[in-house]
Amino acid sequence: MDVLFATSNPHKVSEASAVGRKFGVAFKQIPIGYTEVRDNSVSVVAFEGIRSLYPRVKKPVVIEDSGLFISALNGFPGSYSHYAFDKIGIEGILNLLSKKKDRKAYFISAVAYADGESVKIFEGVVEGTIAKKLKGVGGFGFDPVFIPRGSRKTFAEDPAVKKAVSHRSKAVELLCRWLVRKKQKTITPAARL
Repeated sequence: MDVLFATSNPHKVSEASAVGRKFGVAFKQIPIGYTEVRDNSVSVVAFEGIRSLYPRVKKPVVIEDSGLFISALNGFPGSYSHYAFDKIGIEGILNLLSKKKDRKAYFISAVAYADGESVKIFEGVVEGTIAKKLKGVGGFGFDPVFIPRGSRKTFAEDPAVKKAVSHRSKAVELLCRWLVRKKQKTITPAARL
C-alpha cells in the first residue's frame, strides 16, 4: 500500500518508512506545502493541515506535526518547536533551562491521514529529560539534547533507541495498524476465495 507523505524533511519519511515496511506500507515523500495553523495542540495543527492538503492531492496522504514539551518551561516550545529551533536553536533552549533543576520533557507526534473516506489522527508520545549539553551527531532537531526515559543517551547518541521508542515511530505504527485493519475489512468473503 502506497501513502504519500507531505514534508520537506526526508528524515521524517525515512523514520516512517522503517515502520511502514513491517506492515506493507510504503511512504513516498512529496514536497508540497499545506496550511499550518498555530495551535498549542500538534493534533490540531496536523488535522487542519491534512484538511487543507487532501483536496489538492486526492490520494492517500499523511502529514506529521510534532513538538517538544518541556516541563520547566510550561510546555514550551511545544507545537512551536520548529519555530523555536529556527529562532533560538538548541543552545537557546539549553540557556532557558540553565538554572532549572526540572529537566523533564516529552515529545509528541501527531500523524494525520486522509484518503477521501477518512481523516484520522494518530498520536505517539515519548517521555524523557533534557541533557545539560548537546551530545551525539545522529538524528535531527532536538535529538542531541533529548534523553528518553530508561536511557542515558540522547536520541542523537543512540539512533537505535530513537528508532525503537520515538514518538513519530509510535504514531506511524498506529497508523499502519489501522491501515492494515481497514484493508482487511474491505476484502469481502468472496474476494478471499
